[in-house]
Amino acid sequence: MIKENQKILNFINIMIDALIIAFTYMLAYRMRATSDLILYVQSVTFSQYMQYVVIVVPLYLFSYYLFKVYTAQRLKSLVEEISKIVKANIVATIAFFTVLFILKDVNYSRYMTLIFMFWNMLLTAISRIVLRYMLRRIRRKGFNIKRAVLIGNSDTAMDFLQKTQQNLQWGYKIVAIFEEKVNINRQKRLKEKYKLSYIQRYDYSMLEEYLADKRVDEVVIGIKLKEYEHLDKIIRVCEKSGIKTQIIPDYLKYIPSKPVVEQIDDITIINIRHVPLENPINKVIKRLSDIILSIIAIVLTSPIMLVTAIAIKIESPGKIIFKQERVGYNRKKFYMYKFRSMREQTKEEEKDKWTTKDDNRKTKVGKFIRRMNIDEFPQFFNVLKGEMSFIGPRPERPFFVEKFKEEIPKYMVKHQVRPGITGWAQANGLRGDTSIKKRIEYDIFYIENWSISLDLKIIVLTIKNGFKNAY
Repeated sequence: MIKENQKILNFINIMIDALIIAFTYMLAYRMRATSDLILYVQSVTFSQYMQYVVIVVPLYLFSYYLFKVYTAQRLKSLVEEISKIVKANIVATIAFFTVLFILKDVNYSRYMTLIFMFWNMLLTAISRIVLRYMLRRIRRKGFNIKRAVLIGNSDTAMDFLQKTQQNLQWGYKIVAIFEEKVNINRQKRLKEKYKLSYIQRYDYSMLEEYLADKRVDEVVIGIKLKEYEHLDKIIRVCEKSGIKTQIIPDYLKYIPSKPVVEQIDDITIINIRHVPLENPINKVIKRLSDIILSIIAIVLTSPIMLVTAIAIKIESPGKIIFKQERVGYNRKKFYMYKFRSMREQTKEEEKDKWTTKDDNRKTKVGKFIRRMNIDEFPQFFNVLKGEMSFIGPRPERPFFVEKFKEEIPKYMVKHQVRPGITGWAQANGLRGDTSIKKRIEYDIFYIENWSISLDLKIIVLTIKNGFKNAY
């Protein structure tokens, strides 16, 4: 039933998308022809322009297919879905430009195609937002629901149960739970909390009988690691029923949010840490953007840096630029530059003293430049030298690295990428004297989910939350 509904939904989406593509294609011509902003010389008539619609519609629909726009999106976020639509439109537009180049049609307006792409992305995104809203309402009323059986009570299985109840728009209804051992009090509590009608020990014959007699769309196996000896038999029972079966591994804490699976002959290997920046192309993109941005930043902020240097020199004796040893990419040490914001310190004071909000070592100029983040400007030179990146986990002093690696699990993972001037943790307000454990969680998320779009998001959030916890 659910598969049939998905097929119908896909058909509706394809029809709507085809209409939107054709409509926005015509709209682009009308907007270009009637615009007073840019001089338009009509070199292609409307009928000539519309001849290409037989290429454009299937081309864009095929691009949507390639980017998996028509796969089930019920568990995907709206941002993910719209991101696929944007990428598919960009690729299809480039492909269409290539077609025009091959056909040597010099009269066709490329500007019109860009107008078309913009409106097509916008209206397609709006159609998906409306569709999601309608499906959410339908599912909240009990329609288009996946009836699922949960086998096991591992922490991840219980987390799945809780989240499906909290997110009714996902369209899941857990109708029964099968466990290795059933606790009467716990059974009663779960039935009341999640409105479950059936909780039973996973006796194989009983499980097989239940799956055969009841209408079940999906089985989700979430048994504990110590119960994996039963996994083979549970899967055989589920597959005998012909019901789609999924597994929630009880070792998720050991693998990344987007695991990479490799095949060596017939052996499957899961990398416990996926780092997109290990990809050579991603490395080059990241480094080139760092070089360009650091040069632009140095040029734009040079007047501010000059005034800051003079103010520091006038207020207190000592060096203008403060160099401090930090641990960077691949655990290599380097000197990070900052404008000096405190009185001159001994090496022992620098080594192991943490900066706090009311630190009496700060000068008046220092307080101001720290609050405005101006003290970080010299790090643009660290970025240019390749010791740092614009975006990445903040580097720490060797003393604290040695301390934290013993106290905080996964702390050293942050050194698998270049450290940054700002990062995902700082963009979310975690800086200064805030939780190191929480910061590491954000750093690991960044390392495992890096993308250009995430870097751009961090820049925007850093500007927005720039002064939060800055001292």
